[in-house]
Amino acid sequence: MPVIVLEARDFASPLFLVRTWEVISTCTTFSLVASLEPSELNKNESHLNTFRIFCMFTWCFFFTVTLLIHILSVIQFHSLIPISWKNLTMTVAVLGALMCLSVSVIFPWIVMVHQNVSPRSVTAAVASCLAFLAYTSEFYVLRAQAQEQRGYMGSMPGLLKILQLWGGCQMIPLVVESGCVPPSEYCWQLWVSCVSYGVCVLTSLVTLMVILGDFAGRCFLPFDRFLAGFSLIGVLLYIVATVICFTKILQMQKSKDLVITETAIACLTLLAYTVDLAFSIKQLCDRSHA
Repeated sequence: MPVIVLEARDFASPLFLVRTWEVISTCTTFSLVASLEPSELNKNESHLNTFRIFCMFTWCFFFTVTLLIHILSVIQFHSLIPISWKNLTMTVAVLGALMCLSVSVIFPWIVMVHQNVSPRSVTAAVASCLAFLAYTSEFYVLRAQAQEQRGYMGSMPGLLKILQLWGGCQMIPLVVESGCVPPSEYCWQLWVSCVSYGVCVLTSLVTLMVILGDFAGRCFLPFDRFLAGFSLIGVLLYIVATVICFTKILQMQKSKDLVITETAIACLTLLAYTVDLAFSIKQLCDRSHA
């Protein structure tokens, strides 16, 4: 099968330009951070190392995924991949914007904690912010398309599911760090929180795989009931996790900043699950009356 490449005018399209911007900015960011000397960013402090790894993983992951999407779009091979391309691109754009926003806050915090600001670390922080702007721009470009071109992930329920996945991803480094702080008698709180976040991330990934693979028609349950059930599980588990977070704020005497951050993200994610559950219930009621 011959390779079909975009026409010359397509290389000046907004979508092509913003994806090029994304690739360059993410590549620049992780390259600069990887080249930092130990004196510029202390890699031996475990408190900082977890967040540094999280930032590096985010930049490298989205650079790789965006580059693949960019290449497949140029050679027009995306139609041969057995996934929903419109849902994939929207998911990467929105999740990339949220994740790059997070690491654009975390990385400058790491630098300021180390109290050794260098030109390379400042440039890396700026490049990370540019990556966030690039993914946000792609989201707006995709949202400007017709509704059928955006796919399910471009709708409000789809965006809420991306927000839920983002919230679960933020909990990984926070739980790793805050879990080392509480005394041993409060270990049950850590385990309950880990189970809650883990189950919710797993359900979000399963939902995403079903949507991207167009498996909705093959589910053993109607897809709307499938989504409503996952949303209900998320609401219940995040209620438990949020209560535990508020309890830890009252119990802990130090490192409260991590627990407060965890609590804020848990509340935001709980809100996303609650609104998503309301959308699912409304959809079920509309179909039952149809």
